Amino acid sequence: MITVASIVEGQGEAAALPVLLRRVCEWQTPHATLHVPAPIRVYKDRFLNKEDEFRRHLLLAAAKCGDDGLILVLLDADDDCPAARGPEILQRAQAIVPHRHVSVVLANREYEAWFIAAAASLHGHRNFTFDASQGSREAEIPRNAKGWMARRMGGVGYNETTDQPAFTARMNLEMAFENSRSFRKLCKDWLRFNSPHRS
Repeated sequence: MITVASIVEGQGEAAALPVLLRRVCEWQTPHATLHVPAPIRVYKDRFLNKEDEFRRHLLLAAAKCGDDGLILVLLDADDDCPAARGPEILQRAQAIVPHRHVSVVLANREYEAWFIAAAASLHGHRNFTFDASQGSREAEIPRNAKGWMARRMGGVGYNETTDQPAFTARMNLEMAFENSRSFRKLCKDWLRFNSPHRS
């Protein structure tokens, strides 16, 4: 049994990430069994900039995942460079919980960029329409990925708390992997952590 204790910033991610982790587990490590406690929600700025908040949430995640589990910190990169900011956050986290496995993934720029990366697979779902000529290879460029999704949802708008888990359950993971570097980071960290658990 693999336990993943996650730290997220949004209500949508709190609902969507367990769905995503179960799908990634089934896809990449089909013989593994997974336990995902309810994600720990944080305010990103306070979490990253207040050391007591950072420490408190990481220690809580460490208690949730146990000795052999994984702490996954998933945040939106926004205007930060994931390749620069991610390792910095990871180093800080490892100093606090050196006895735990930790992964830090910054969705570039938002979690919804992973939907853009797999947009063709979401066509026709929840009023979402996608023109294949638009392509998915520049998924991580739009600053407002939520707005990008909303503009293609037939006027009904994009609701993070309901649409995020629904699209997570639907999107093609291989397509997201191909078109999004930050999603590949999540998958590669998953495989790196789980290699000893494979049967």
